[in-house]
Amino acid sequence: MSDIINSLNWRYATKAYDHSKKISEKDINELLEAMRLSPSSFGLQPWKFFLIENKELREKIKEKAWNQPQVTDASHLIVICAKTDVSEDYIKEFIKDTANIRGIPKESLKGYEEMMIGFRKGKTKEEIAEWSKRQAYIPLGILLQSASMKKIDATPMEGFSPQGVDEILNLKEKGFTSVVLCALGYRSDSDLTSKYKKVRHSFEKIIERK
Repeated sequence: MSDIINSLNWRYATKAYDHSKKISEKDINELLEAMRLSPSSFGLQPWKFFLIENKELREKIKEKAWNQPQVTDASHLIVICAKTDVSEDYIKEFIKDTANIRGIPKESLKGYEEMMIGFRKGKTKEEIAEWSKRQAYIPLGILLQSASMKKIDATPMEGFSPQGVDEILNLKEKGFTSVVLCALGYRSDSDLTSKYKKVRHSFEKIIERK
């Protein structure tokens, strides 16, 4: 099997982490960079990632996450957040950055800019917020794959109060809302679920070629 398939067979949603093992700064930065490089619709990247290192903050988040031990026991915790709105100003700033990075006139991107502004005008703020939340799962998927390739365990978690975490991190004032948590670290030998066989539908059941 390829490294990709082997790593996906190896990974699972880790339930118990080894407190003594920490992810190196080099590895955690590489995982964060992989998330930063994630694709998004229009390339707009309507997200922000919070690496929670403060122990007190992690304890507070744990309380809002049904006291799941992974929140505090894992080496690192990432809160993936989505923008609550994508304004015309945000789009124009993105166009400006694109022009600068590519070394091209901003005017050459006018059609692209107008297309994105038209998309925004065709949606309510609530619809844009939902769109942003769906976008936030793209970097999560890339994080899980990247971590598994490095034999780093991960636990994606939706079991928490977004409103509670938003308040802890003052996200409303920043124009974001929490979407999903992801604990990262190394599995404990006591985690019996690491020995379970992976249960997935057969290839034939979920893949249909036309």
